[in-house]
Amino acid sequence: MHSSVARRALASLVPPKIATPASVSGGSASSLQPLVEFYSKLPKGSASAATAGIKGRYFSGKNASGKPLLFLVFGLFGFGYTLDYNMHLKHHKNRAH
Repeated sequence: MHSSVARRALASLVPPKIATPASVSGGSASSLQPLVEFYSKLPKGSASAATAGIKGRYFSGKNASGKPLLFLVFGLFGFGYTLDYNMHLKHHKNRAH
């Protein structure tokens, strides 16, 4: 990886012209004002509850739904039907019913 590509990728992590070495090491409150303004705009309070896994994503919270179960049932039915159909075709390969 070239240094310019890495520098460009890491540049998005720190807001531009807020945490520059001159403003941080200045020591006066006025030089830190852009940094204070940036952090004052961030949301405050506790973080929302994290929903992890399939249960948290589809069966708990505001997005609760039974659709994944229906997809599982119909998917297994389709797989079983296809398997049974192909086995039945092998049965008829060399002789009639």
